[in-house]
Amino acid sequence: MSRLADLRTWLAAWVAYLRVGDVLVLALGLGASAASALVLWQGGAPDKAVIKAGGRVFAEVDLSAPRIVEVPGPIGTTRIEIQPGRARVAADPGPRQYCVRQGWLHSAGAVAICAPNEVSLSLSGRNAAYDSLNY
Repeated sequence: MSRLADLRTWLAAWVAYLRVGDVLVLALGLGASAASALVLWQGGAPDKAVIKAGGRVFAEVDLSAPRIVEVPGPIGTTRIEIQPGRARVAADPGPRQYCVRQGWLHSAGAVAICAPNEVSLSLSGRNAAYDSLNY
């Protein structure tokens, strides 16, 4: 209980120093940060999925129709599921399943890499704001 009382005392002392202008500046700063995050972090709608195996392009698949792509790799077959506007690695023979756990990729520039099997899935579009490797 004393920690909570100390926190309340400290907070009350700190708030006593704030003025109306300080509160306005804080509110405007938070609002600008939230607005820029919403606007700038949109990767855009993806047009196609680029599937690579062994560092080479295995397939470029349009994201308009559902399908499953089987990609052979050094330790087995990676299964990639395509749905309209999104894609995911559905199954991979790798031991840790990081690319499978990544789930559905929705925005242009998103990437899932299955390193042990040397397979990668990336979504490309007209206006990819960033890619997940360089972000």
